Amino acid sequence: MDVLTMADLLDQLGDIPPQRVRLRPAPGTATEQDVIDIHDRENRLFELVDGVLVEKVMGFFESRVAAVLIQLLGNFTDLHNLGIVLAPDGMMRIAPHLVRMPDVSFVSWNRLPGHQVPRAPIPDLAPDLAIEVLSEGNTQKEMARKVREYFDAGVRLVWLVDPETRTAGVFTSPESRLATNEEQMLAGGDVLPGFALRLGELLDRASGTHGRA
Repeated sequence: MDVLTMADLLDQLGDIPPQRVRLRPAPGTATEQDVIDIHDRENRLFELVDGVLVEKVMGFFESRVAAVLIQLLGNFTDLHNLGIVLAPDGMMRIAPHLVRMPDVSFVSWNRLPGHQVPRAPIPDLAPDLAIEVLSEGNTQKEMARKVREYFDAGVRLVWLVDPETRTAGVFTSPESRLATNEEQMLAGGDVLPGFALRLGELLDRASGTHGRA
């Protein structure tokens, strides 16, 4: 990462707010062990991007949306014995010097030899499906970078869910985005055949209004 100023750094990270960048250790010198130590010591989540620690932001409602997705995807994948579903603290090395933590991710058994779940704190692994639930601190440029990185790492499907606008972007490649409104379905496609969830139902479940008379 070739930067001269903090403005350069924030621009390369996706125009993120400066309060999300940790300055100790100095940007460019952080390691995966720093990611693990901060999580264990402070219970805070930081992704590692080219030696820079970038805090993962998630609001209360966004966390609830992720939790509902984890439950529904977990039930589906367990029923069909397809793989595992991970929560936001599921750290993965998707490329050298790049540790990402999707808000929700699905990893098929095909990517886990012998159906063995890795025990390493940060396995060398990319999910089949990566889901990000947008929070206030996320930027459009940051999410575009993440989408590119996910597909470069071998992710097959990416969902960007925006609870504020009740919309989602469904990506099958960085250039192929299907805009989805609350009346339309989040579908698993070739990654999770048979899985479909109306976006509005997801958000209503998260807010507690689903099925309320």
